[in-house]
Amino acid sequence: MSFRLQPQPVARPNRCQLFGPGSNTRLFEKMAASAADVINLDLEDSVAPSDKNQARANVLQAIGDVDWGNKTLSVRINSLDSPYWYRDVVNLLEHASRRLDQIMIPKVGCAADIYAVDALVTAIEAAKGRKKRVAFEVIIESAAGIAHVEEIAAASPRVQAMSLGAADFAASMGMQTTSIGGTQEHYYMLQGETRHYSDPWHWAQVAIVAACRTHGVLPVDGPFGDFSDDEGYRAQAHRAATLGMVGKWAIHPRQIALANEVFTPSEAAVSEAREILAAMAEAKAAGAGATVYKGRLVDIASIKQAEGIVKQAEMIAGR
Repeated sequence: MSFRLQPQPVARPNRCQLFGPGSNTRLFEKMAASAADVINLDLEDSVAPSDKNQARANVLQAIGDVDWGNKTLSVRINSLDSPYWYRDVVNLLEHASRRLDQIMIPKVGCAADIYAVDALVTAIEAAKGRKKRVAFEVIIESAAGIAHVEEIAAASPRVQAMSLGAADFAASMGMQTTSIGGTQEHYYMLQGETRHYSDPWHWAQVAIVAACRTHGVLPVDGPFGDFSDDEGYRAQAHRAATLGMVGKWAIHPRQIALANEVFTPSEAAVSEAREILAAMAEAKAAGAGATVYKGRLVDIASIKQAEGIVKQAEMIAGR
């Protein structure tokens, strides 16, 4: 272990992030009543240019008027290459209720992008006397973003979460696909006449997880476009969870239960984790640094893995 230990990310459930366009006010109450841990009110891709101003006004009102319960409430602003983002930030920080928890910054390409938003947010918070500091979530969805992913994760203490935006990422990388996430028809290996389909998002997810874990940021998987394909969503969510991600986006309400299912430790997993901790406690009391549990070696590293599972389960149960 390095002399400088990995900082721990913010302790909050982040299994499912439910998105809804700021232009559709009919969805807000339904989103608030859902089982998603994080609500993302969108001002960017799901809102037409002609609706930007009205969507912003809708979101400002909803932040204070809707009962969001104990959910993390986030607003996705427009990208920094647009003429809309500065007004999104100014209006949110000057006029939104203190209930706002987080701003999601799309299409981040370098640490300077975070610096620009941070400077504006910090100035407005000071001017308006806002005591609650707004957090940031960033989306990696370009070649530049993945190339600079570690400096982005370290760019500001406001950064609490980072997501992979598969569609724009694929476009930026020149990938030959029009789907959002999932396996790709032509991304396979041949063994005789059998096709083995690989995961084209794997390397980007690993890069994001490594950067996030290094700097105490929550790594989150992004959207899965085919909301009629439950098993495809579940499969990608399981891969993301195995790699160390803590949650996944939902672009349709039917995906909420799938995300919560995958990113909530099962009773069996929690029970086994507690048994491992108990076995290691006995080994430690006997002066041993390792022991055997169900025919396999467990040691100090196993404690850290088991503690993570138990902590996640307790945090979700305490919600």
